[in-house]
Parts: sequence; structure tokens; C-alpha cells
Amino acid sequence: MKISLAKPSKRIAHLGPVGTNAETAALAYVNWLSLETNLECTLCPYSTISQALEASAVGQVDYSVVPVENSIEGSVTVTLDTLWRLDQLRIQHALVLPISHALVSNAKNFNEIQKVYSHPQALAQCQVWLGQFLPSAQLIPANSTTEALQYLEDRDVAAISSPRAAELYHLPVLAQPINDYPDNYTRFWVLSRSGGEIANVEPGERSSIKSITQSASKLILDASPSNCTHTSLAFSVPANMPGALVKPLQVFASRGINLSRIESRPTKRSLGEYIFFMDVEANACQAFVRSALEELKNHTETLKIFGCYNVLSVV
Repeated sequence: MKISLAKPSKRIAHLGPVGTNAETAALAYVNWLSLETNLECTLCPYSTISQALEASAVGQVDYSVVPVENSIEGSVTVTLDTLWRLDQLRIQHALVLPISHALVSNAKNFNEIQKVYSHPQALAQCQVWLGQFLPSAQLIPANSTTEALQYLEDRDVAAISSPRAAELYHLPVLAQPINDYPDNYTRFWVLSRSGGEIANVEPGERSSIKSITQSASKLILDASPSNCTHTSLAFSVPANMPGALVKPLQVFASRGINLSRIESRPTKRSLGEYIFFMDVEANACQAFVRSALEELKNHTETLKIFGCYNVLSVV
């Protein structure tokens, strides 16, 4: 009989190709995971954020590391929209990554550059610099900052990518950093499939709740760590009427629970209908937070709990 001594292996999806900030975040999580669990990991780049999330949802990979919010440009809406659509995923951790952008080109100087490719977030985070130094250049979005590097065969083309990507592909950097604000950070979520089927609950005549839990009344996985610092959720309201949002907010305010983020996304059903995403600075396993979530059911049409987790800093 042969005994395998190979370490357990995990597959981690991220926005590719090699060299993206998402890959840097994924590598940081791999390092943390190997120290904490002794697991070996394989990185799996995907062309879009949605594809990376869907790979986790269907079990092609074990984790997905995706950007959710930037300190300059705000939320990465495709992450929020896809997470709302996919009921199978749960947030395991959050990572905060410092972001630095570089202008990469084979041009000799700025005057030769007529086009600049990059991810829309990177273009937006450098818009003041671009307006000052490349005011006439055409800005063209790409799926990722690293994908933009494939257009650099022409001398009149530049790309905005991470300095690490330029180094990996042996490309010349004309200027860095070019982001408009030095304190530029992106928060990433690490997501995986939930432990079991998501429970559908009937909290009221007009409401339903979808949660990462086996027990409808608990709203949260029993396996969730007891020392989590954040809980993320989203909900829609039964009708667009006065007080429709105030009542859910009062549920948390009355218990002294701080909300570190709240924003709306369209339901895509009708103009003026919204889904509200929230980050709660509390552990959903705590009794007073559980009671808040139970009461919240009464004021929502659909409620989804994405998970409770800790935030890891990447230096």
C-alpha cells in the first residue's frame, strides 16, 4: 500500500493574467494560508472578475480573490452584482492591498503617446495625472491592467499597470507612481462555496431571506469563526416608499452597531428599484447582531448574508 505524503492543495481564482493587483492579493493570501494551514495552492487566472467568482460557485476552484472597493474610486460594481446573483458563495476573509500605478510604454517620451490602455479603475485612479501629462491621449479600457500590456508593440501606445507587472514582462516604465493619490488602497474579498445548500426562509408574507446557513433562524454558519470583525450583507426592500431604508438602518443604530459601508445597486428589474449592500463592523455570531438580522428580515424583501470575516493587511 502506498501512502501519499503530498500536502493538500487548493486552487485560487483571480483576475488575470499574471501581474495584476488581484494576483498580488491572491499571492498574499496564499502566503497567509500556507502559514496558517500548511496548504499548497495553485493560482488560476481568469479573464474577468465574474468568471473568477463563477469558478468558485461551480466548484472549479476552492477560492476566488476579487476586488470589491477602492479607496479612490469606490466599489467594483461587477463584484457586487455577481455576488448578489450567485447564492453559493461566502466571504472567508478580506485583504487590503496598497496600489501603485506605473505608465509603461516603448515610447521615448510622453509626446509620442496617443493611446493609453488599462482597466477602467486604473484609468480613473490616474485621471488627474493623465489630464496633466497626456491630455490628448485616447483612454481605452481593458479587462485588467496586465492585459493592457499586450498593446505595447506600437511606440505610440502606453499602458497603466503595476510596477510588478512591468518587471515581470521586462517592459520599460516611463513614470511611476502616477496614481492621483498616494494613499490608494483596494479591498479584496476571498470567497468560497458555502458549506451547504443555502436555506430559503419565510420570515413574512412579503419577505424572503437567503443566507449562508443551515439553520434559517441563525442566519449564519455555525462554523464561522467567533472572532470575526466584519459581516457583509445585502437586501432589497418590499416597496419604494418613505421609510423603506430608514427602518433597516434603525435596526442597527438602535443596537449601537456601526455600518462601515452602505451603497445601492440597481435591481435591474425596474428604474428606481435598488439593492443595498452593507458592511457591518460586528460579528454575526454575537447574540445582539443575530437579533438585528432577525429583525431586519421584517423590513426587507430579500436578504442575503455573505459572511462574517476578518480583514488581513498586505504590506
